[in-house]
Amino acid sequence: MPNQRHKEPEAKIYSIKERLALRGYASESEEAMEYDWVVVGSGLSGATFAERMAARGHRILVVERRHHLGGNAYDTFEKNGVLIHPYGPHIFHTNSHTVFTYLSRFTTFRPYIHRVLAMIHGQAVPLPFNLNTLRALYPIRLADRLEEKLISHFGYGARVPILNLKQEHDRDLKELATFIYENVFLHYTRKQWGLDPEALDPEVTARVPIVVARDDRYFPDRYQGIPEDGYTRMIGRMLTHPRIHLLLGVDYLKERQHLKARRVLYTGPIDAYFDYTHGPLPYRTLYFRWERRKAEKVLPASVVNYPNEQTFTRVTEYKQLTGQESPYTALSYEYPENYEPGRNEPYYPVPQKENRIRYQKYLQLAERETSVRFLGRLADYRYYNMDQAVARALKVAEEET
Repeated sequence: MPNQRHKEPEAKIYSIKERLALRGYASESEEAMEYDWVVVGSGLSGATFAERMAARGHRILVVERRHHLGGNAYDTFEKNGVLIHPYGPHIFHTNSHTVFTYLSRFTTFRPYIHRVLAMIHGQAVPLPFNLNTLRALYPIRLADRLEEKLISHFGYGARVPILNLKQEHDRDLKELATFIYENVFLHYTRKQWGLDPEALDPEVTARVPIVVARDDRYFPDRYQGIPEDGYTRMIGRMLTHPRIHLLLGVDYLKERQHLKARRVLYTGPIDAYFDYTHGPLPYRTLYFRWERRKAEKVLPASVVNYPNEQTFTRVTEYKQLTGQESPYTALSYEYPENYEPGRNEPYYPVPQKENRIRYQKYLQLAERETSVRFLGRLADYRYYNMDQAVARALKVAEEET
């Protein structure tokens, strides 16, 4: 892909001085009431909703706390001209023709099949754990026996959650489950979430199942790829409609009295919206250590996971995602940590029963906010993939038509 950006129509961006007149104009003024929707957040949820509503004649103001659009899907060129994802690797994948077709209006997807390796006992082996992984780590005769039992019990092509495999009574399968659990899931989960796998909702471990097949793809979805010139440009095109204005670098929760409209679409943390009335909802986030080298390629795959020995969870080499040609490369090392408002960015709602109960209390408050809709991973307190976020935004926009 090209290293240089090319000139395209851009969304109209208003500075805080222009829009808020240095936070001085009255909330009841005609200027403050000109929008049908204030959309809080310019990630995929907010951008999809804003684009759909603008296409149907609504006037939209998108308010973004950060000084860039795109939310955590934001990408940019680092100092050596390598396109990176500052908030960690984003790989688009979906089985939804509707979502793929919709986003394809704003980008061309570079075909890319995501394959991940994990360092286990000093070997780089495929993830999710599959029959190829089995043969890389076990003696051939034992691997043959285990493969036969896996196929017999679950069927070729099955995707088995580790907690299900642990419940098998067959001695060989039980020992295999213990090996996979301890070497692939346990320590990685402790690093990623600060919890043991059993303390989380089963959907977390089910996201990376054991695959009873020789399929090294990390995602089995029909559509997979990376926007050819990046997520930021894709989202920027979504927001170029003349009825959409952007306001970057403004915290809606601090300025909401100045940002009036008929309705609000809020994609931020739902507990923050209600000033933590029922206590904070926990989120996990990531700290990144960056490494830049003059090299064509460093890693054997775009992403290498480190379930056990290291304090980081994975390393990503972004050129392998984007297909960019450059004499330089850039890698990120991910260190999970707790989210602290004002210090870092929230990434992952922590899926536990007690957190769902607390979220329900916030949901009850949200249902009373008749002029506000809540949408997205942080507002819904759900671990959405990118396609799920877009699909939900399309649905909510349709409901508001």
